[in-house]
Amino acid sequence: MASAKTGRAHARVQFPGSGECSASTGISVLDHLLCLLARHGNLDLSVEVEPGGALEEAAACGRALGEALAAAGGPGGIGVGHAPADEALAQVVVEFSGRSLVVSNVDFGAARVGGIDTDVVARLFEELAAAGGLTLHIRLIEGEETEHVLEAIFKALGVALGEALAWKESHG
Repeated sequence: MASAKTGRAHARVQFPGSGECSASTGISVLDHLLCLLARHGNLDLSVEVEPGGALEEAAACGRALGEALAAAGGPGGIGVGHAPADEALAQVVVEFSGRSLVVSNVDFGAARVGGIDTDVVARLFEELAAAGGLTLHIRLIEGEETEHVLEAIFKALGVALGEALAWKESHG
């Protein structure tokens, strides 16, 4: 099990896990998305964030989760995930590269879901990559409904992280 506490947030990740998730970020839709990530990544995940503004909560969550994942995975693992959510289909490729990079064809600022701006999700991904030393490539292959797009992306991210952590575990 790996954990990290960064200022306002605490995250614990165990791999392999059973997909158990306890997320308390202050943003209910983000809690739901993180639990999809855990379930599809075969991770046990616990995330707690102190209350604040949505953007700050997402950033703190991303930092803590990134640090916990880095402690669990370290450099070297690569994973690819594809996942659907109704009409949406997403692909995420992740590498524990030690270099922070997010490349995406998704305009996270274009819509709202669950009462939050989706740029909150973009901020989470930026902080996740920075704190975890991750290279993330996020591709939306198909999808219109914002909620389904985000669900597909988080499921695919979970699959990719699980694959990267499994690779790292089997290759030392």
